[in-house]
Amino acid sequence: MKDTLAISAPAAVQPRAVGLARLGVMADAGRTRLATFRQQGSAKVLYPRTATPDLHAVLLNTAGGITGGDRFRYDANAGPGAALTLTTQAAERAYRAQPGLVGHLDVALSAEAGSVLHWLPQETIVFEGAALARTLTVNLAADARFLAVEPVILGRTAMGEVVHDATLTDQWRIHRDETLVYADALRLAGDMAAIADRPAVLDGGRAFASMIFVSPEADLMLEPLRDTLPPRAGASLVRPGVLVARIVAADGFHLRRALIPCLELLRQAPLPTVWKM
Repeated sequence: MKDTLAISAPAAVQPRAVGLARLGVMADAGRTRLATFRQQGSAKVLYPRTATPDLHAVLLNTAGGITGGDRFRYDANAGPGAALTLTTQAAERAYRAQPGLVGHLDVALSAEAGSVLHWLPQETIVFEGAALARTLTVNLAADARFLAVEPVILGRTAMGEVVHDATLTDQWRIHRDETLVYADALRLAGDMAAIADRPAVLDGGRAFASMIFVSPEADLMLEPLRDTLPPRAGASLVRPGVLVARIVAADGFHLRRALIPCLELLRQAPLPTVWKM
């Protein structure tokens, strides 16, 4: 009887989404214009016309979301005196990942002397089984102005979704004049609903957001921001010129309703149109 050699088929590998968007802007005759631009894979950028002097860049993930093994990177630079607002076309979606696989979203931003840079993505919705790791790295000149927000929704309550198994990690590193002025890390893993119910976490909320405002005017905005925030929120000056706030809400609708006036207060301007569509 001949020996038989069993040949096992290789494990099926699902295709993964990869995307890169990189852009730089410059000040030109009182307006901000595109200086460099590259887009690749599933990352696209739209530039809607506006009546404001700043340039709006709208990021679009053509893959429709992020799942395990996907990798996205967004890089942006605001040159001296330029003003750039970055946002997303719609809410990002973190979908179920295969065991052992994690989706990655890395954002690297820089703002040079006298520039203004706003990172204002719409919500990230975390679905059952998601595994997402994000980083935000920012380098600012001493007199640059920076505003950022990261809203997160743990399942869509209007659809009856309850997230019992997911992982989300988030890491922020913000430097001003080559000095680290803010560092933050978040890790939620396991039964998201049970974790969110803890009084010291979200106390039953299913949506939350972190905001940071780095500016010479940040100290003056503390009290106006506190007056604008909803009851389940707080704001603090972590150091001169660095204002941080967090908001907890029952769901995405109430989170957005709370965020818009706060962001417009700090921007001193309306939010990009996609936020209100």
